[in-house]
Amino acid sequence: MAKIKTLHEVLNDLKSNSSIMIGGFGNIGNPKAMIDLIADSDLFGLTIIANDLGTPNVGLGRLVTKRKISKAIGTYFTYNPEAAQLYFEGKLDLEMVPQGTFAEAIRAGGCGIGGFYTPVGVGTELAKDTECREIDGKKYVLVRPIRADYAILHAKKADELGNLIYEKTARNFNPLMAMAADYTIVEVDDIVPAGSLSPEEIVTPFIYVDALIPMKRGDSE
Repeated sequence: MAKIKTLHEVLNDLKSNSSIMIGGFGNIGNPKAMIDLIADSDLFGLTIIANDLGTPNVGLGRLVTKRKISKAIGTYFTYNPEAAQLYFEGKLDLEMVPQGTFAEAIRAGGCGIGGFYTPVGVGTELAKDTECREIDGKKYVLVRPIRADYAILHAKKADELGNLIYEKTARNFNPLMAMAADYTIVEVDDIVPAGSLSPEEIVTPFIYVDALIPMKRGDSE
């Protein structure tokens, strides 16, 4: 059963040198309160798995500015020129993954799939040193699943058990990341009694959620 916790209680659950999936896209739909708390904490050496790294000193960009990240896995990083500069200086390891492949690799991690073949990236730097196979006359590259120690997400509504409802495009990575982490933490705008949500509304079942953080309306905007 998911447990309702405070921001600082959850922060105490996190460890340095761990891998963390962060939901959202750009500076939209991400768990802003937890990101800010991590940025101001003593945590270091983090591997961040997210679509991007925000903008300089905003959102996930705060973790870049504070040098909390040793490696990032995502789909594009030029949104944050500070991250790109650190990469070229050899101070930040960046692993770029095509966006669809990124989502599917996280899904594979959550489903216990050992990997999958895709034609995306064949013959490019992204597929360098990656196993390649020809299937029915077409070349494919092997993509390994992506998992993390933690996932930190944002949801519009949850019940007390941890069943989640997202708002619009917040469904892009959040449901997949909830499945692919050992410990899933969710900032929630509205927590309602168990049984209040229609089963047709629920996107992420409570079995994938370990901690809920109630947020006042506007805190995550």
